[in-house]
Amino acid sequence: MTNKKVATEPNDLGKYFVERANAGDVDGLVALYEPNAVLAFPPGEVATGHAEMRKVFEQLVATAPTLSPGRQHLALVSDDLAMTATTLTTGQVSVEIARRQQDGSWLWAVDQPVLEA
Repeated sequence: MTNKKVATEPNDLGKYFVERANAGDVDGLVALYEPNAVLAFPPGEVATGHAEMRKVFEQLVATAPTLSPGRQHLALVSDDLAMTATTLTTGQVSVEIARRQQDGSWLWAVDQPVLEA
């Protein structure tokens, strides 16, 4: 069952990612990204577009993770672009670029989920 809430603020995306990953909602995770978004995960690999990202998220949720929200940083917004970042409980940092959509919602266009702090 996919969570249909849309991000009205860039930092909603991180909150929804944790909720949907913990719920095993692959469709909901994919829905947080633009159709041609780029995801650098697993480390050293790049998934481009919804089809490739779906495979990554299927593998992720198959491990039944329990993700914690971490500490979200203030989103940096410039017109229709925003940089979001979260320091994870592991000390690693996740950094993303979101874009405002025509309906005013936000979707990630680029996601670099694991950087060393």
